[in-house]
Amino acid sequence: MSCQDVNQNQNQNCGCLADILKKILLLQRQDYDNENYKGCDKPYLGPICSTICYNTRPIMLFNCCTGMPWSFTYTINNQTSTSDVFRIEAIDDCCCTCRILYLDTTTNRYLGTSEFFTINLDCVGALRCLPDTFIDLC
Repeated sequence: MSCQDVNQNQNQNCGCLADILKKILLLQRQDYDNENYKGCDKPYLGPICSTICYNTRPIMLFNCCTGMPWSFTYTINNQTSTSDVFRIEAIDDCCCTCRILYLDTTTNRYLGTSEFFTINLDCVGALRCLPDTFIDLC
């Protein structure tokens, strides 16, 4: 099945992925509700609910056709590289806008770039959530 076939199958992937990504977006905006969840839809960022030092749940998105992680290029200090780790910034129906994150090897922490992309969730077959973190968004 091609990604084009998936698009014609009434957004089969989009529904569940969009719901999870909407929940993550609300969490990043500090709109959490109940402490009884685990995994990607855990309703707070960080190891315990009272921790407010996290503002991002980094994610990886996997191509529905190949199963490989989606990766995008970014440029920092005139050096171009690629990353497959992102921060969700907005979601509208089956379109998800993400900020590209990169791993700072000196601190072993993810940092945000000022580069974004929008992806059609119909082309995403899987989502992986990474441990919550703080990203400087300035």
